[in-house]
Amino acid sequence: MKNFIIIIGTAMVWAISANAQNDIDAMRYSQTTFGGTARFASMAGSMGALGGDISTLGSNPAGIGLFRKTEFTITPSIGSQSTSSTFNNSNSEDKKLNLNLANIGLVTTINLSDRNNTGWKSINFGFDYNRTNSFQNRVSIQGYNKTTSLLDTYVAAANGTSSASFDPFSTALAWNTYLINPNIGDTTHYNHVLKNYGELQQKSVETSGSMGETDLSFGGNYKNRVFVGATLGIVNALYNEQSVYQEVDAQDSIKGFKSFSLTQNLTTRGTGANFKFGMIVKVTDWLRIGGAIHTPTVLHLSDSYNSSMQSNLDSAKTYSATSPDGSFNYTVTTPFRVLGSVGLVISKNALLNAEYEYVDYTNAQLNSSPNVFSDVNNAIRSKYTAAGNIRVGGEIRFDPIAFRIGYAFYGSPFKDGENMNASRSSYTAGIGFRENNYFLDFAYVLTKYTAYDYLYDPTLVSSVKNDYTSSSFMLTCGVKF
Repeated sequence: MKNFIIIIGTAMVWAISANAQNDIDAMRYSQTTFGGTARFASMAGSMGALGGDISTLGSNPAGIGLFRKTEFTITPSIGSQSTSSTFNNSNSEDKKLNLNLANIGLVTTINLSDRNNTGWKSINFGFDYNRTNSFQNRVSIQGYNKTTSLLDTYVAAANGTSSASFDPFSTALAWNTYLINPNIGDTTHYNHVLKNYGELQQKSVETSGSMGETDLSFGGNYKNRVFVGATLGIVNALYNEQSVYQEVDAQDSIKGFKSFSLTQNLTTRGTGANFKFGMIVKVTDWLRIGGAIHTPTVLHLSDSYNSSMQSNLDSAKTYSATSPDGSFNYTVTTPFRVLGSVGLVISKNALLNAEYEYVDYTNAQLNSSPNVFSDVNNAIRSKYTAAGNIRVGGEIRFDPIAFRIGYAFYGSPFKDGENMNASRSSYTAGIGFRENNYFLDFAYVLTKYTAYDYLYDPTLVSSVKNDYTSSSFMLTCGVKF
């Protein structure tokens, strides 16, 4: 499925330097949501006390203990993402489609019932891949600004320094395209080419890539009452972003200026690992209780980036400048997670599961060698908070057909400010067809949330309101043998 992260799938806040890793990077990789098979998604990822689905290897590994046969699944998915942005009372929209692999996996079972008297009925081994985040999106923003410009941030960064020390990814670009210039008689203080404001500000951002996790799991069934499991998760991440920011004198009201544009490119690649441990207890034939813990994931990331700028001044004067290619290696450590679930099995014809997940986002952090992230980590602790995620899913069976529905609520990671209510909701539904040796499942997931961002320095420009909507369609094909 398409998995949305609540912190802007793109880094909408303009850093002065394109290579400035910040708290947004920590949140991008810390926020995951349910991904996997169509059955798992159609129940909003709420199967922690029920098990028996291969995607539970990545949520509550004890679910592997409920398998009775070897099972193979594969799940292609189609996602559609759209964003409606409002800036200075101007609204614009954009959207993007993508085709992806949501899940593939295999679980095998070794029956022990006739081999010992220890109480262990079976042991299970499995591996699967679940897509846990999608970064596919397009955002378009535009609006007139009568009070400030991005060039103000470059002037502020330049003042008090010589041009030789300008950041080559930002301020130096504005200098080399004659958008900022020294004051007469003072070569360490600067002004920009806008004699007055009123320019049209535009920004477009296209992102791609995803996070995925390959789970290697082991579990067992003790007396058909207690099910245990453990998973080693291997996480891979790829994030691509291209953003184009423009200011245009669309009303021909600024003397000496026509337009300028800034293009920034970023690619982040990385891998990491975590461990998960879980248990399911079958209290009665109709009541099950499950719990799991997820250790932090330590992601080793590598950024590659560059920037370019072009100015178009009056008298047909155009200038362009390009930064060098930059790179930076660092790690992101995501928060520890705790999950608890309650499941009901009703006459073997219906299932219901409720799940709560606790995540303290203040425990996310960035590190490097040497460590340059003390300010960023302090910002994470002051800006973010702990959040609770709630997932509820149900299934009713009319063999060989099953109908499913679910709802997931993800609490906002923000402590306060405009984004304090930046929670998101996912509404899910699906249908399945199952025979003894094969099955087909279909799911639809609709996710919505709102977040606020800034084109540049929040003290200079009003916020951008982004309304995000994601639709995902998934089909799982599975065989048992």
